[in-house]
Amino acid sequence: MYFLSITLAGALLVLMQICVTVHIILHKDNVSSAIAWTGLVWLAPLIGCVAYVMLGINRVRRKAARLYNRGANIFILTGKTAKEIEKEIPPSFLQLLRLGYKVHPQHLALGNSLTPLQNGDEAYPKMCAAISNAKKEVLIESYIFNNDKAGQQFAGALQQAAQNGAQVRVLVDGVGLNYSDPNILKALKPIPGVELGIFLKSKSPVNLPFVNLRNHRKIMIIDGKTAFFGGMNLAEGNLINSRPKAPIQDVTFEVRGPVLEQMAKLFEEDWRFATRQTFTSVASHATHEQAGSIPARIIPDGPDGDYGKIERLVLGALSCAQKKISIVTPYFLPESEILSALETAARRGIPVEIILPQKSNIFGMDHAMRANFKRLISQGIKIYRTAAPFDHSKLFLIDDVWLLAGSANWDVRSFKLNFESAIECFDTKLAKEVMRIIEHKKKNATLAPYEPQPPLLRTLLDNTMRLLTPYY
Repeated sequence: MYFLSITLAGALLVLMQICVTVHIILHKDNVSSAIAWTGLVWLAPLIGCVAYVMLGINRVRRKAARLYNRGANIFILTGKTAKEIEKEIPPSFLQLLRLGYKVHPQHLALGNSLTPLQNGDEAYPKMCAAISNAKKEVLIESYIFNNDKAGQQFAGALQQAAQNGAQVRVLVDGVGLNYSDPNILKALKPIPGVELGIFLKSKSPVNLPFVNLRNHRKIMIIDGKTAFFGGMNLAEGNLINSRPKAPIQDVTFEVRGPVLEQMAKLFEEDWRFATRQTFTSVASHATHEQAGSIPARIIPDGPDGDYGKIERLVLGALSCAQKKISIVTPYFLPESEILSALETAARRGIPVEIILPQKSNIFGMDHAMRANFKRLISQGIKIYRTAAPFDHSKLFLIDDVWLLAGSANWDVRSFKLNFESAIECFDTKLAKEVMRIIEHKKKNATLAPYEPQPPLLRTLLDNTMRLLTPYY
């Protein structure tokens, strides 16, 4: 009887392995990921099968499809016709423009203004002032919104906005919510008129499979006229002048103009996903006046649909570069396609510079990033390491004309797993402002040296940490 039970259990385990393997083959597009999961399932049967069922299956896509129709008309095309837009774009970027339309069929919205703001010391006062003066609507979406000194400032501003009669909606990621204890919900729940949404709650066992999928977007829209968009979280660490324990440098953008409609549509979709409630924002049905001369559009990305759009756009931009490539990112762990594209650009004679923090705020990240330095530096790519405070900025500038900024880092998590958003702009004046910020960062940085034969033990450690790339 005992032998029969063991045999039956073994047979069921093998059957489970076969079923999981079939699912992996059918649904995993990435070959490396498919091989890794299959290996885990057969080398550690029980652990591998359970891990794949809990963490490897993309349930978000199906859940999103049940909540709303993700048809071709979710993002309303704005701006002029494609031919009219092309007249305002430098000829060398028409190829990139056409590629962008194929990656994400959203026209550029014309007549926008973007103002870069550095650190919370510059950005937060503008944000809080705009929120406090809101009369119609305040929309905030953030990965991290801490209940600390900065969070209390925003809570006060949100209370004032609600008292003004504005509709206030705050959406925070379920993982990012846990960066402070007590979390920001304790400060915001008592405020009358403030609606709260949590994107994939992480503490509930039901949502455990989604813990690896995070809403990393940072969007703030006030009265449908002013927005703040980029990669800056809402946390005390960004208030560098107040000397927090863990200071963080960052860059965000104050945005005005017709592109706010695209931001608002994205917020509406995320709010609907998180709360199962629909609403129409002020920005998505307002008539937007021309606020400047910058053509811009929003690129959303995430595992609930045609993911990898930002990564594909990055690859296209690298191939179209003719003069210079500048990258600022806190985490640099892209897959081989992007590493090869950077090397190819350098071999074509394009100056390539990557600005990274000297010391990361994530364990093992510095070792994992350094594992790719030798191959890049050997091709003439310059890697700058900025001194403290930790730099969380995310900027990608091509030929002093084309800018991509937003929430995405240059790593697998942002390109494949997270819900991200970026703004794409074509404007020489804005590019010069951003380049001045990049040059300032380089002055406070050291150039990573080329080491033909780095120490063996360090190489072993670096390459080992790089194996954890998808999980940082």
